[in-house]
Amino acid sequence: MAEYQNIFTQVQVQGPPEMGLTPTGSLARERTKSATFSSLLGLFGNAQLGPIHLGAFGVVSIATGLIWFLIVGMNFWMQVDYSPALFLRELFWLSLEPPAEEYGLGFAPLNDGGWWLISSFFLLVSVLSWWVRTYLRAEELGMGKHVSWAFASAIWLFLVLGLFRPILMGSWSEAVPYGVFSHLDWTNLFSLTYGNLFYNPFHALSIAFLYGSALLFAMHGATILAVSRYGGEREIEQIVDRGTASERAALFWRWTMGFNATMEGIHRWAWWFAVLTTLTGGIGILLTGTVVDNWFVWAQAHGYAPLD
Repeated sequence: MAEYQNIFTQVQVQGPPEMGLTPTGSLARERTKSATFSSLLGLFGNAQLGPIHLGAFGVVSIATGLIWFLIVGMNFWMQVDYSPALFLRELFWLSLEPPAEEYGLGFAPLNDGGWWLISSFFLLVSVLSWWVRTYLRAEELGMGKHVSWAFASAIWLFLVLGLFRPILMGSWSEAVPYGVFSHLDWTNLFSLTYGNLFYNPFHALSIAFLYGSALLFAMHGATILAVSRYGGEREIEQIVDRGTASERAALFWRWTMGFNATMEGIHRWAWWFAVLTTLTGGIGILLTGTVVDNWFVWAQAHGYAPLD
């Protein structure tokens, strides 16, 4: 029986590019007209690159995202006095900080948090525009909106950290800075300030769903790879017409743990676990400082932490 390798394959089959639906109207104007092939992409997945459809929201998203990147990058560049060597050496320590607490929710001078506010506005427009683009592309193709709503869950956490919670706390200083180590320092200080975030039940749920997502991803990926020699990677065919690959995969898990997900159901499990990771995490962050000032004390009061 023929076997197919799906990653790092030594043989890449290449034919005429698949252009998808015949574009009409605005789709014809907004989509690229050609496609190319990349051997590098072929090592990891489909070697075809394109056609690409950006549309108005895609263009706005890329433009505003680029403005955010340039503002943050130029601030990093200025912090090292335009020295390439210092920039490379200090990159992980460079940071664009939000305004100080004294400015509240008002606008701050450019070098005291103003650039952070301006760049955050462009980042917000970029992310939301990209979400609209995913929704419209799914609608154009007659798909469900599962990708859009999953992305919306991640955006929820992004908005909680940089918009909703700072507004409820009355100060932009509560937001996350733009930087590698400054972001990590903010996370550590946030947990210490509010009595150890590990006692936040929504944080605990978020971590559980995160680990669960990794487990489901690994189990599903391993199962499909294990039966790909029987055509298991053609999952839609296996859902509609169960064959050797699907039967073997189901039998393996029934033998292993007495229960198996369906070829369709495993994707619902994975989708929900991933969505709930950021959804519960965002709820936990939003409640911190606004409703609960000390999660350890809260946990003690609710029998969730030791009293001594």
